[in-house]
Amino acid sequence: MKFRAALLLGLWLAAGAAHAGLFDDEEARRAIADLRVQVETNRKAAEERLAKIETLAQDRSIDLSRQLDELKQDLARMRGQIEVQANQIETLDRRQKDLYVDLDARLRKLEASTQAKEKQAAAPDPVAEGKAYEAALNQFKLGNYQASVAAFQGFLATYPESPQVSSAQYWIGNAYYALRDYKMAIAAQQKLLASWPDSAKAPDALLNIASSQAEMGEARTARETLQSLVKKYPGTPAADQAKQRLAGKR
Repeated sequence: MKFRAALLLGLWLAAGAAHAGLFDDEEARRAIADLRVQVETNRKAAEERLAKIETLAQDRSIDLSRQLDELKQDLARMRGQIEVQANQIETLDRRQKDLYVDLDARLRKLEASTQAKEKQAAAPDPVAEGKAYEAALNQFKLGNYQASVAAFQGFLATYPESPQVSSAQYWIGNAYYALRDYKMAIAAQQKLLASWPDSAKAPDALLNIASSQAEMGEARTARETLQSLVKKYPGTPAADQAKQRLAGKR
């Protein structure tokens, strides 16, 4: 009985090992299914063999020793078959894993190539960028202030990473000032100060805000803006102009 229990345990462990190998590959799944059938067939055969031995053992006339020897030989053969089948399952499992690793590597390579092409396609043309900026500035110089605003806004939308974005924003505010739309001029320059406080155009933006406030009759507010300009950006041409205006108002 102990020998039978050990046999059954070994067979069930082998069947469990076969059951662990699940693959998506159709060929691998079919091979594993066939192996499982073989293992189950061997297990049933062993059980039937043991049942017969147990029945015959009750009869004193049989040669139990001979039957046990034959059973041991059968078990040895089955163990060999199970070992071969386990090795086949392991090979199929390794093959499946290698397939997935290779597929994953190819996908990663394809994704990297696609991203590189997208970045290359998205890279702005510096020549076209420079021409767009100059075209918008020329509209301002010609006195076409509304057209200049539209052109600079288009520039900001097309080239948001351009080093000229703060300058474009400044000229939008300056164009509104020329159009006598002082509220829009102030809003445009405040956007510049909030988004690019370290821009070289920041002092000029503050000066333009002060000018817009003065035009709106807000003399006290304009004076405070000029004082802020002198304090924040000392030594700049805009700060020098602010000092002159403050001196002239005393």
